[in-house]
Amino acid sequence: MPLAEITGSTAAIGYGLAAIGPGIGVGLIFASYVQATARQPESSRLTQPFVWIGFAVVEALALLGIAFGFIWAG
Repeated sequence: MPLAEITGSTAAIGYGLAAIGPGIGVGLIFASYVQATARQPESSRLTQPFVWIGFAVVEALALLGIAFGFIWAG
């Protein structure tokens, strides 16, 4: 098996493992939002923009991970 195939496979596995963090982060963000809204329904308008900003930041980190993977792969 050529070394390039092994390197490509490990890069895909590495990004798959790196995507676990943002997945957990998004889950925690929305779980906290649901819990906060269940406790105080009147605060949902106040907290919803922060939820979307947090979601965007976490997903941006995941996209940076895949972009740097492509850049550093050659």
